[in-house]
Amino acid sequence: MSDVPQDILKEMLSRLPVKPLLRFRCISKQWKAIIDSPEFIRLHIAQSLETRSHHSVILRHSYLHSADFDSLNRTNRAIFEELNHPLKTPDYKTEILGSCNGLLCLMNTEEDIILWNPSTRRYRKLPLTETELPREGIYGFGYDCVSDDYKVVRIVQFYGVSSDTFDTKVKIYSLRSNSWKRIQDFPYYLCYRRVYGMLANGALHWLVTRNPESYTAFMIAAFDLATEEYRLVPQPVDSDKNFHMNVEVLGGCLCVLCNYYLDHVDVWVMKDYGVKESWTKLISIRQCDVSSGHFEVVRPIAYSKCGKRVLLEQDCKLLAWYDLEKKTTKRAMTRFSFDPWNLYFELDMCFESLVQLGSHFDLGKVDKKGQKPNREPKRSQAKAKQRARKRAT
Repeated sequence: MSDVPQDILKEMLSRLPVKPLLRFRCISKQWKAIIDSPEFIRLHIAQSLETRSHHSVILRHSYLHSADFDSLNRTNRAIFEELNHPLKTPDYKTEILGSCNGLLCLMNTEEDIILWNPSTRRYRKLPLTETELPREGIYGFGYDCVSDDYKVVRIVQFYGVSSDTFDTKVKIYSLRSNSWKRIQDFPYYLCYRRVYGMLANGALHWLVTRNPESYTAFMIAAFDLATEEYRLVPQPVDSDKNFHMNVEVLGGCLCVLCNYYLDHVDVWVMKDYGVKESWTKLISIRQCDVSSGHFEVVRPIAYSKCGKRVLLEQDCKLLAWYDLEKKTTKRAMTRFSFDPWNLYFELDMCFESLVQLGSHFDLGKVDKKGQKPNREPKRSQAKAKQRARKRAT
């Protein structure tokens, strides 16, 4: 392999999953330098996105679970296995604040937020920041391609002196500087308190209004991760009391869901970001079109590898494929490593990547109850035991 030109070698390696690439780092210093280089990491990400390879469906129930997307795409069967991660504990349900370039932003409490790479098992715990009241913030996570930085946004909103006014405080975390900073206030009122920012075209998106009293005049607000500025994005249709609107992302493109309750759902996709005329109605599903009966909520999750089907999440408890040509749905078969009785879940997509973080998380040291391993050095543990004995006497 020493005679293979480096460009060809990089191209060959970029098509492989992360696990063999981590092993191949031991072959030689040259291979290690190639695989660890930022250029190759970006190439590997681009290859995975272009070919829709090495993707997983992440399910959040009481714990986090993962299923191989390639298998689901090929066989219409998803087998969800429990994920061990650094925040896993029986005391809290772990939230997924966002997924970007193979990284998951996870949270148990406002004081426990990490960026985690499931493929390399590396993670970075975010430093604490002063928490404003109310404590619960609204988050978003994404990548700033201009500064090559990963950022977490935290928005806290609360009512002002009157019911039609509000105050906002916004902070942003930078992985590059490993610190939080205060930025300009968010000028719009967020419609939903538990909806995280949707990442598309280098910006996070939320559904907003001008003030808390505007119940139907919905707009789409964007926060640009590079310029750290806010803007409004044109929407496909004007908001209306006859349907429920929400913002999602499909295949990297911003999309809008218009849910006409117990009648039908329209899914619009913005093919050319920022251009109002590029909105295209990709899917329109009526109640009678769904094989599993009536539905209340439908979310698009991902395109199939061939691009002719879309994976849908139905009512937070079922998976189905929508055929874009035949305009039909087919339920996906699922199997879980937990009791699915009264199952309600949320789904995210994640793919393998080599994006580098700090601490290593040893999966083998997680017990059956999901307790985190004690990372205290043995010498420190011995001193702690000696102190405990002295206190006991």
